[in-house]
Amino acid sequence: MLISVPRRLCGDPLEEILTMKRLAIILSIVLVSAGAALAQNSNTSPSSRTRTVAPKPSPTPKTIAKSPDATPSPSPATSSRRTTTTNSPAAAVRAAFDKIIEGIRKADVDLYMSGYLNSSTLVLFNNNGTVTRGWDQLKRNRESSFPQSKDVKLDIKDWHVTMLGRDGAVVSCLWTQTQTFNGQPDSGSGRMTLVFKRVGTEWKAVHLHTSPDKPDPARVPASEQSQRPSQ
Repeated sequence: MLISVPRRLCGDPLEEILTMKRLAIILSIVLVSAGAALAQNSNTSPSSRTRTVAPKPSPTPKTIAKSPDATPSPSPATSSRRTTTTNSPAAAVRAAFDKIIEGIRKADVDLYMSGYLNSSTLVLFNNNGTVTRGWDQLKRNRESSFPQSKDVKLDIKDWHVTMLGRDGAVVSCLWTQTQTFNGQPDSGSGRMTLVFKRVGTEWKAVHLHTSPDKPDPARVPASEQSQRPSQ
């Protein structure tokens, strides 16, 4: 800012001093006014500060450690299949069949007879061609033969269970038996078929048919003998 000084005052030193003081006062007032104006503008202007929001840390996923010896629980479907297999009618029939076989192996009359229906209608076609009729007769026969049988080994192979509706079943197998009978070595093999009937909650054998798997050719009709290949 330029302040002009009248030339007529330049010649008076006192007047010049007064003039300089006035100019200094005016300049001070101007500077103070300018500073006040700047301060007011600064106070009234809206703040344009940018707020910085720190990002939230992502949650750390939890890892669930499995016990090394933990066994997964079986699904309902798997449990159902196992129960059905274990408690199936065919399994119950096989258990009744095994009871008879174990009775022979142990020469245990009561265990053997518990697998058969206690009825006079029970019929057995024996390996020697004879017929046993009735539960009582079968028991007497076993009470006579079992005490003479020692070291019995009975092997069952190629067994099958065929269900006949809800209350019937057929078991077939190939058997091989060795023992000491009356102090002498004894052995035999053959095919066996048993018919089982459901009686209440149990299965009982109502018929047995067994025959040698290698019969005496002299007892086999010529029409049923196997034809040997020509040499």
